[in-house]
Parts: sequence; structure tokens; C-alpha cells
Amino acid sequence: MSGDKQALLTHLQSGMTTVCRCWVITRTDGVSFGFTDHDRELAFEGLVFKASTGLTASAIEQATGLSIDNSEAMGALSDAAVCDEDIEDGRFDGADVRAWLVNWAAPEQRMLQFRGSIGELRRAGGAFHAELRGLTDLLNRPLGRIYQKPCTAVLGDKACGFDRLTPGYWAEAEIAEIDDGPILRLQGAEAFEDGWFERGRVDVLTGRSQGLWASVKTDRSIKIGRELHLWTALGSGLATGDRVRVLAGCDKRMETCRLKFNNVINFQGFPDLPSEDWVMAVPKQGNANNGGSRR
Repeated sequence: MSGDKQALLTHLQSGMTTVCRCWVITRTDGVSFGFTDHDRELAFEGLVFKASTGLTASAIEQATGLSIDNSEAMGALSDAAVCDEDIEDGRFDGADVRAWLVNWAAPEQRMLQFRGSIGELRRAGGAFHAELRGLTDLLNRPLGRIYQKPCTAVLGDKACGFDRLTPGYWAEAEIAEIDDGPILRLQGAEAFEDGWFERGRVDVLTGRSQGLWASVKTDRSIKIGRELHLWTALGSGLATGDRVRVLAGCDKRMETCRLKFNNVINFQGFPDLPSEDWVMAVPKQGNANNGGSRR
């Protein structure tokens, strides 16, 4: 046990304590917010923990074994800390959370009690409620290979190995029109064939929505450049004139991997997997099912 933790335990055993809770929320874009339920600001580990945010946390439930540690944070929506627009835009989805028990009279005496991520976020009456999930929640994710015809990799990830910023597979453009949220018309990127960016993504590079991204449902060339239909809108802060980067998409077929990306060596699917009709085939006189190659 470190000296700081031992000093904190000694302080807790004294019977007269000066402790509070501090926690930091780090969004996926790297922006961090520090909070404390003490009545004045505290600072340690290069972070400032604000006391005027109205943020509180319920008791942290912890257990041995593989059960999930959980808690809930509650706070007021404000421009100085967490605002409604950032929650609506999804900036706090999956954010990293750390919580300490701290001796506010000597902040070096502290103990990390919780580390996890934000789960469900609810907003009501000018306040937010954030479910906090411990690290063991990651064990709930399914792991292992899936035997299917389409590729199981995500374009650009470690298994795929393709560099999404390879010239010819991305373009920067300016938003000319926003129609009903999920429909963007871009000025530029007209040199690509229709459908080149389908199943790809668009990243916002400038403006209030900088750092947000969305998946592309369909795309086509138009007179001014490009029209994208997105699966979800890119937040309320998106405006005409903002710059975006559009990345090519993949439909997970081996033919696409070979012809579009020249990356078939890393294809993670099983294109020769028999279909259900083939598995249910019955004996017949001609074209015997001899177990040989299908090609």
C-alpha cells in the first residue's frame, strides 16, 4: 500500500475526518472535466476539480469477483461544465470516469475508488443522470471469431490493416446545405463515383461540432459536389461552411476488398462458407455432392 493511501486510512481511523469525493470525466475527444462535492476547488494530478458545478454521486457499489461495479452521477446542466448540447451530440457517450476519496485538507492523501465509463445518460428538468459502469463491464462483450461470409473487421482497424487516409480514399469538403439533419450537401468531393463513400464515415473538422462523426448511409454526386445521407444527424451545432472529411466505405464483400481496396490478403470473412440451401441439399443423380471445391 502506498504512503498516500496509508495516510488516508490513518486519517479515516482517527474518528474526525475531512474527506470528500473527486471525480474526473474524460470524453473520447480528450476533453476532461473535474468535479468535487467539497465546497471549494481542489487540484491534483494536473487537474482542477470544480466545486460549483452541482455534481454529486451516489454510493459506489463494489464487489469482489467479476460482478460489475456501478454508481450514478447527477448534476446540473450548465455551460461551465456539462451542457445539454454536448450530451445531445453524444460527446459524453462512453467517456472514461475516475473517482477518488480525498482528504481535502491534504489532497495528497487520496485513494482511487472507481474507474469505468459512462453508460446510460438521462436528461430532465435542467439536470442529467449518468450511469457509471465499472471496468468489469467490458467482460460482457462477445469475443472470438464469427464464421460468416462478410468480413468481420472494421475498415481501418488492426485486423483490416488498411490505412483509411490513403490518397484516393478520402476527401475534404465544405458543407453547403443541411437538409433535415441527416442529409448533407457538400461543396467538393465530386471526383468520386456514386456510392464510393457508402458505409463510410464523415468527420467534422471545424465549427462547434468539431470532433463528431457519423456513418454514411448513401452518397451521390450532385451539381455542387456531393450529397450524403447519414444514419444519424451530426449534432445541433453543425452549420453551413463547416469543413468535413469523408472517408470511403466498405460493404464487407471479398470482391470489394480485392477490387476497391486491394487488401484481400487481410479479408476476415469466409466467402466459401456454404449457404443454408447448400447444407440442406439432398442426394441426386447428377452433379454429385462429392465434397470437392466449390470453385
